[in-house]
Amino acid sequence: MKFDVVVLTDHRYVAPDKKTPYIKNVLQEDRLVLEALQNQGLKAVRKAWDDPGFDWTSTKYALFRTTWDYFDRYAEFSLWLDETSQQTKFINSKKLIYWNIDKHYLKDLSIAGVNIPKTIFIEQGATPSLAETIEISKSKHDFYGNEYILKPCVSGAARHTYKLDDSTVAEHESIFSELIKEEAMMLQEFQHHIVSEGEISMMLFNGEFTHAVLKIAKTGDFRVQDDFGGTVHPYSPSADQIAFAKSVVFAAPELPMYARVDIFKDNQGKWALAELEIFEPELWFRLHPEAADTLAIGIKEHLFQK
Repeated sequence: MKFDVVVLTDHRYVAPDKKTPYIKNVLQEDRLVLEALQNQGLKAVRKAWDDPGFDWTSTKYALFRTTWDYFDRYAEFSLWLDETSQQTKFINSKKLIYWNIDKHYLKDLSIAGVNIPKTIFIEQGATPSLAETIEISKSKHDFYGNEYILKPCVSGAARHTYKLDDSTVAEHESIFSELIKEEAMMLQEFQHHIVSEGEISMMLFNGEFTHAVLKIAKTGDFRVQDDFGGTVHPYSPSADQIAFAKSVVFAAPELPMYARVDIFKDNQGKWALAELEIFEPELWFRLHPEAADTLAIGIKEHLFQK
């Protein structure tokens, strides 16, 4: 059988026996997207990215949605990504996915004029210690305060994300030395407004804003992800916030079909980009189901009516 679009998920979410609230959300969001595509007359099905029995040449496009085990299986996933990109086209495009999967993309956006947190990228195999890297951040990059965030350049769900300060650097040296052997890392200035005011996620499809949420960390934590007790609330952004989000997506190498732009107020009181998610972001369709239709219409109009 031939398909127009395969909606990609994680094998854990294909037919789960146990349906936790988290898994129910995953299933609902994927269902909304799948039904929206089918309502546009497209032949669509949902598959795990690592489905061993599926022929990827049988679909015109593969749409990344909930492939959320990729960062725990990155070597395997990278191989699949490379092989499958020779058999079908991706949404978002292969060019955008390869660019966005590694947070070095923040450097590109910064060069393009997008305000990002002060960041030092530490390449795999680098020899300076964490303490030496922090000294560089102070002397050459004028980091604000003495608190920092350390995390991998390829990551998700706050994997190996650490908050530290000058008094706790030594206890993080061991984990840093192990991680840097295997992958590139990034050190960022800790952003106090994320804790006090939260992080805003804005959803855009073909450059047009649809809806937003406000993510708030639980008391005593700095991570806004619901995996760590963060909460999500519907949010109505200002015109300035929407304009900032649009400037981000239009600064990408090409305009993404879908994007989530996470922004916050930085330590200087300016809007800044936390992340541009154009690979497999949670898009909170369950809070704004019409956005799934917007995505499906965009896919049909831009990819199937050329």
